[in-house]
Amino acid sequence: MADKKIIDDVHYIARKRGNGQLRREVWVDGQGRVSRYNLAYINHALYAGDNGRVVGYDNQHGYHHRHYFGQVEPVRFTSFEDTEEQFQADWIALRS
Repeated sequence: MADKKIIDDVHYIARKRGNGQLRREVWVDGQGRVSRYNLAYINHALYAGDNGRVVGYDNQHGYHHRHYFGQVEPVRFTSFEDTEEQFQADWIALRS
């Protein structure tokens, strides 16, 4: 059975709250476990490279990693929930 995409959201952020958009995509396997994910804060005014992705987390290309202003670094994965919390902390810190 192929993975099923269960979340495909884009949330647009008002200019006064930081501008840009939050992208959230999540796939689960047949047992309901998160198998793939893509979390991104996109703001072309802050960063034009990487399709505007200022910060993001995903597990494409066979490993868990973080994008930050065009730099990619592996991250330790403990759970999807922990990754979501770290992503939220990162993009909130950027809008301050």
